[in-house]
Amino acid sequence: MDTPAATQTGHPRRWAILGVLVISLLVVVLDNTVLNVALRTIADPEHGLGATQSELEWAINSYTLVFAGLLFTAGILADRLGRRITLVTGLVLFGIASLISAYASSPGQLIGARALMGLGAAAVMPATLSIIANVFSPQERGRAIGVWAGAVGLGVAIGPIVGGLLLEHFWWGSVFLINVPIVVAGVVLVAVLVPESRDPKPGRIDFVGVILSIIGLSLLTYGVIKGGEDGFGDTLAWGTLVGSVLVLTGFILWERRVAMPSLDVKLFANKQFSASTGVIGLVFFGAMGAMFFGAFYLQLVRGYGPLASGALFVPFAVAQMIFAPRSAAMVKRFGPKAVSTVGLLLVALGLAAWLFIGADTPIWIVGAAFFVMGVGMANVMPSATESIMAALPREKAGVGSAVSNTIRQLGGALGVAVLGAILSSAYRSHLGSATDGLPAAAADVAKESISGAYGVAEQAGSAAPALLSGANDAFLTAMHYAAIGSVVFALLGAVVALVWLPGKRPATAPAPTSAEGLAEEQGVELVEA
Repeated sequence: MDTPAATQTGHPRRWAILGVLVISLLVVVLDNTVLNVALRTIADPEHGLGATQSELEWAINSYTLVFAGLLFTAGILADRLGRRITLVTGLVLFGIASLISAYASSPGQLIGARALMGLGAAAVMPATLSIIANVFSPQERGRAIGVWAGAVGLGVAIGPIVGGLLLEHFWWGSVFLINVPIVVAGVVLVAVLVPESRDPKPGRIDFVGVILSIIGLSLLTYGVIKGGEDGFGDTLAWGTLVGSVLVLTGFILWERRVAMPSLDVKLFANKQFSASTGVIGLVFFGAMGAMFFGAFYLQLVRGYGPLASGALFVPFAVAQMIFAPRSAAMVKRFGPKAVSTVGLLLVALGLAAWLFIGADTPIWIVGAAFFVMGVGMANVMPSATESIMAALPREKAGVGSAVSNTIRQLGGALGVAVLGAILSSAYRSHLGSATDGLPAAAADVAKESISGAYGVAEQAGSAAPALLSGANDAFLTAMHYAAIGSVVFALLGAVVALVWLPGKRPATAPAPTSAEGLAEEQGVELVEA
């Protein structure tokens, strides 16, 4: 049993535990960005699986759908069954799914394996954050969450580099196989170093609430994905979104009346909790949308390969690594309101730079824009995440981290879908006469996306230069429209932070509601053995 002194300093192995959690987090975050640079290879019928554009999209979306739909439920189970066992189970599932993905013999197998990876990732993400809340004292928790957020940024940025290096030397499946040894090491280290912890008085399982949350979040994620593919005017897209609103409304009404809810929706009456979740969703909406159109710009308009284009995301990672761990000190000095607002304004500034980027813009400007975005994100994510965790009793850390991660995932997915829809619509409307003279089928492919135009140009003969020039001009115009949308949402996040986040005076956590919380308050025991 820990002594009262240990209660004030946290678990004696807390920094080693944080290192293990960062490894677990990195393998999950890294995989998504690694996949992005492998898509063209997987589509190659000779060197890949010959996947169609739709199959490639679902290789990404099957993961997102399962991940976002089950994040909240995984957080509840982590609090109830144990955070360490949930983390280990998630890592094992993720490793098995990675092995299946690496040796998939058809696009359908890859899509199914990616869905299983989403299930594993849904267990890993909330468990890492709730374990941090459990092993660190409130005084050090902000700094630890800063390191956690820096790992997210690092994974997003170095993924394309890792993917590029692997694809230059190995077959496409290596981008998945690389996960397996990391997962094995992670499972061993978690078993050795991470203590088990759970909510000691969880009460009955709210089965109705859990089922409603899974259905509602899955419908919402599917509607967002479908809207990004076919436009939000598509019947299936808007019909699914309407269905998600109805189900999630039913979830809220049920949670308000049940004695032991999965999510105490009254938490959203807490301005700190609501504003913090809103800020996370808005900043990921803008940033992930920009990463999406930035990757197409670098690989197609500028002609950089997977490794070179991936290297241009490094400034984003460097900024995260430098500034995220320091954000806790900034919050302590200036308060969450000031730090988050300035961070969101910096994200908006980095996104605004894309309004002026063209086909011949010096490439260092692109790197500088990513660096500014990274600095902003490094000051938004830790302060907003810490505000969410501080608004909850410690024994509900899994639910709090699940809400944070669900909003982050949905914000990013919605950003890619909405800004991607703007990009596609504006691209088609500005392509003009570039497809004149092409066969009808080829013209349709070229109008679908800039990737399609480049594919058609390889067989277009003398018409290729005009097609590529028109496609590049149309894409750049569309990219500027999408950048406007991303800036607007980042600025909206800044307004939310400025109006509703707490100022310099630190917010006090709510009174403990269980034996675990009371024990911490009385200095009896910080972490269960």
